[in-house]
Amino acid sequence: MAPFAPRTHAAAAIRMKQIALDDHSRTIRRLRAKLATERRFSSIIREELDKKIVSMDRELELVMKDNCGLRDSLRIYQEREKTLHEDIVRRITQLEELRMNHHANLVSLEGCHTTNAGLTEISLRLSQKIARLKAKKQYMRESHSLYHQQMQATIQEIEGTVQEQALTIDALIDENTSLLQTIQDLQVGGAIPLEDDRRSIPKEALKNSN
Repeated sequence: MAPFAPRTHAAAAIRMKQIALDDHSRTIRRLRAKLATERRFSSIIREELDKKIVSMDRELELVMKDNCGLRDSLRIYQEREKTLHEDIVRRITQLEELRMNHHANLVSLEGCHTTNAGLTEISLRLSQKIARLKAKKQYMRESHSLYHQQMQATIQEIEGTVQEQALTIDALIDENTSLLQTIQDLQVGGAIPLEDDRRSIPKEALKNSN
């Protein structure tokens, strides 16, 4: 059995190598199948990635457009913010001016209250003075009416007296005219001397003849 031992060992070794080669072959086939599968998955993943890249490019373009819009919006917002800041500063300035004006108005209002109190006092005094003037006017009116009535009565009395005196004067004139006519008649008849003769007649005789 000794001569067959090396052959047995060689065959066993070859058998082991053959088994190892078969294992390697199976491993290689498995790895190739796995590699093909992975290549297929890789191709699918690459296609999906390409699609995603295209989609991401589109989204990036949209994002860039949105960024442009956002930049414009940001610029508009900054301009609006600047405008609002200027408006706020202007409003603050206006409020400060209004506060100062309000203070000045309060001072003026206090002055107006003081003036109003003075005017009220003056108005009260004027009202009292007007009331006194009205009373005085009423008194003057009544006095004037009484004086007018008295004057009317006096005037009527004077007119009556004047009329009486006029009547008396008319009567005296008539009487004087009648006397003159009587004297003329007497002078014409010779009962009374003429003017030259009257000068020679004593005054007592003239008085007695009158």
